[in-house]
Amino acid sequence: MDKKAVMRSAALAAAAMMAASVLSGCTSDNSREDGETISVYLWSTAMYESFAPYIQSQLPDVNIQFVVGNNDLDFYKFMNENGKLPDIITSRRFSLHDAAALKDQLMDLSATEEAGAIYEAYIGSFTNPDGTVNWLPMCGEVDGLVANRSVFEEYDIPLPTDYDSFVYACQEFEKVGVRGFAADFSYDYTCMEVLQGLSIPEITSMEGCIWRSGYEDPSNMEITGLDDTVWHTAFERMEKFIEDADIHPGDVEFSYNPVIEMFTNGEAAVIRSGGSNTVAFQNMGVDAVFLPYFGQNGEQWLLTYPSFQIALNKDLENDKARQEKALKVLNVMLSEEGQNTLAKGEDVITYSQNVELQLSPYLENLKTLIEQNHLYIRIASNDFFAASKDVVSKMIQGEYDAKQAYEAFDSQLKQPKDNTEEAILTVDRDYSNIFHKNGGNEAYSVMANTLREFYGSDVLVAPAYSFTGSVFKADYTEKMVGNMVTPNPLCAWQSEMTGAQLKEFVKAYVEGCEGGITPFNRGSLPTVSGISIEVREADGKYTLMRVLRDGREVGDEDTFKVTCLDILSYFSTFLEDESRVFVKEDDRVKPAWTAYIKDGGSPAEPTNYIILRTN
Repeated sequence: MDKKAVMRSAALAAAAMMAASVLSGCTSDNSREDGETISVYLWSTAMYESFAPYIQSQLPDVNIQFVVGNNDLDFYKFMNENGKLPDIITSRRFSLHDAAALKDQLMDLSATEEAGAIYEAYIGSFTNPDGTVNWLPMCGEVDGLVANRSVFEEYDIPLPTDYDSFVYACQEFEKVGVRGFAADFSYDYTCMEVLQGLSIPEITSMEGCIWRSGYEDPSNMEITGLDDTVWHTAFERMEKFIEDADIHPGDVEFSYNPVIEMFTNGEAAVIRSGGSNTVAFQNMGVDAVFLPYFGQNGEQWLLTYPSFQIALNKDLENDKARQEKALKVLNVMLSEEGQNTLAKGEDVITYSQNVELQLSPYLENLKTLIEQNHLYIRIASNDFFAASKDVVSKMIQGEYDAKQAYEAFDSQLKQPKDNTEEAILTVDRDYSNIFHKNGGNEAYSVMANTLREFYGSDVLVAPAYSFTGSVFKADYTEKMVGNMVTPNPLCAWQSEMTGAQLKEFVKAYVEGCEGGITPFNRGSLPTVSGISIEVREADGKYTLMRVLRDGREVGDEDTFKVTCLDILSYFSTFLEDESRVFVKEDDRVKPAWTAYIKDGGSPAEPTNYIILRTN
């Protein structure tokens, strides 16, 4: 049957199922659970592995709903305009410039212990002109140059210690057919970080700080372009670097894997990369050395970016009990143990004075720069990402010189934003994403029921990190429709199963399995469609009791077409099980969902799919 035809019957089919399989619920219980739950939006599924379970383990009396949102402040602006913000927000792609629209809806954290513990050199980058602080930085990655020492030794070329010796190395490697420098310039972040990394002394100068303060001032209603001094110099440095490092026009097509392969094979001596990658290379047997960005004035600098920035909803101030819980969560997240848990043994720096993160021996050469505060937090607004990709790519391809690049970048920053994108979906009511023990997660059920019908399956199983939160009564643009599905590479896997196999499969998602993510609180339990489940909670563990379809227990000999949504790294354990054969859909879930809605589809109704028993 054609998927589009199937989808148009989604709402009716889901409504019929709801009438047949509704589980008992209690409105007053749901309201109480809503009031007791603290919602924490994470920027990546990776934070579900150890960081979220750690936070919950430290606060067993706080009911926390962890959601994998989007690494994009536009997502939260949409929430703010059409519903409400989460209690706690995290975002990695961040700048005060992009966060300006949220300022009045966020708590001032300037008087908290967590803000007071952050080094003055960094907290200044998060302080508004009125002295308030809405966002705090978590431990950060360091970005710079990574050299393959074995290649330098093979050709008897000294490791660079400044810009001139870097240029000399590139020239010498060119003579022997080795790339002196290579980078994955197909990505916006590489273009942006190289552009800024080469000119950190200028960007952090008094003139640079004055410009940045104006650019990121939330109260500045004027469109701010580049200044006339700092950024002319930055593009001149970029132009010189392209020539000195012998960067080729075709390099704009380089992605991550080819560059890594060139580096590990000795075909490129230096690449742009991070400190944690340096350690990973060493573990692979590559003698990698992390180098800073070399300023052409002789200074050395590390470009850094926080693992994420964190903010709290100002509405918490209206309920002191909930505010106290949220501040406890903030404290655990920014604690030394919390930052070390997030880092997972990787080499990162901390912005907090009361936190110690251990650097590996491979990064010992960074200590001097850290002690000297030669650490720069990148400018990472959406405009800077987009303009850097466009302008730096054209510089590499020879289309722009430094003057033209400056003018193009400045023009793009000043370009008025077109906020008239057409809506492709109108939702007529709100659906909450707070998990209720009698019924489950209403918003996730909307998504799961719709996708089950789309994939033409009897049953769909989706881990909690599949969807990005509440479904709002709002008009959705194409971008916001896509943002309803996790930003991580979620795929759909299909298999024919017996009832016995289905029960074992669901059990693995409820109770956890090797290689997957084990549920660590109620909100992290999976969403199911086409069936309902009963689960027992005891001592922080979950046990699957029953699997029902249309009110009766699933029989071992029943047969089902089952779809599972998951990320390959977590789903691979099921692919290794030869007792079941899974077929992966060609399109990932996010584009498939977006295409369906764009073609005129609409979300299905939710169903009550779970009873959680605690006695």
